[in-house]
Amino acid sequence: MRLTAYVALGANLGDPVAAVQAALAALDRIPDTRMIAASPLYRTAPVGLRHQPDFINAVAALEVDSAILPAPTFLARLFAIEAAFGRVRAEKNAPRTLDLDLLLYGDLRVSEPGLTLPHPRMTERAFVLAPLADIAPALDIPGHGPIAGLLDAVTRQRIERFT
Repeated sequence: MRLTAYVALGANLGDPVAAVQAALAALDRIPDTRMIAASPLYRTAPVGLRHQPDFINAVAALEVDSAILPAPTFLARLFAIEAAFGRVRAEKNAPRTLDLDLLLYGDLRVSEPGLTLPHPRMTERAFVLAPLADIAPALDIPGHGPIAGLLDAVTRQRIERFT
């Protein structure tokens, strides 16, 4: 069965623009998937973090064959891409060369160790909602409602379109 998965991308170390652009290309090369949309890049302030550089963020939509790539397998592919970009998951909320978060996997709702869908904090972050709204303005986030109604709650977070 084919479904749409949404992936948030972010980086704030090294050359984050190049990292996010290269990561979008890497996502497009995952077997048994097809990139169907990618948002513009955004420059955003770190949320809840101090003394870190701004992030470059984006969101991508991929069509995934869920029979071949169930959600845990797809997430493992995302972690492999992060590792290829030098990401080390040693400390939560640390600066990073690349962060890939699985936001949505169709309308799947999961809460298990290592995988929660929808992503548990996606509706609290402008750096997710703004680029997601660019590529899926009519999206209804399971358990939360239409994306348009969620954007109002994050207007105080600093975010600017980069490209």
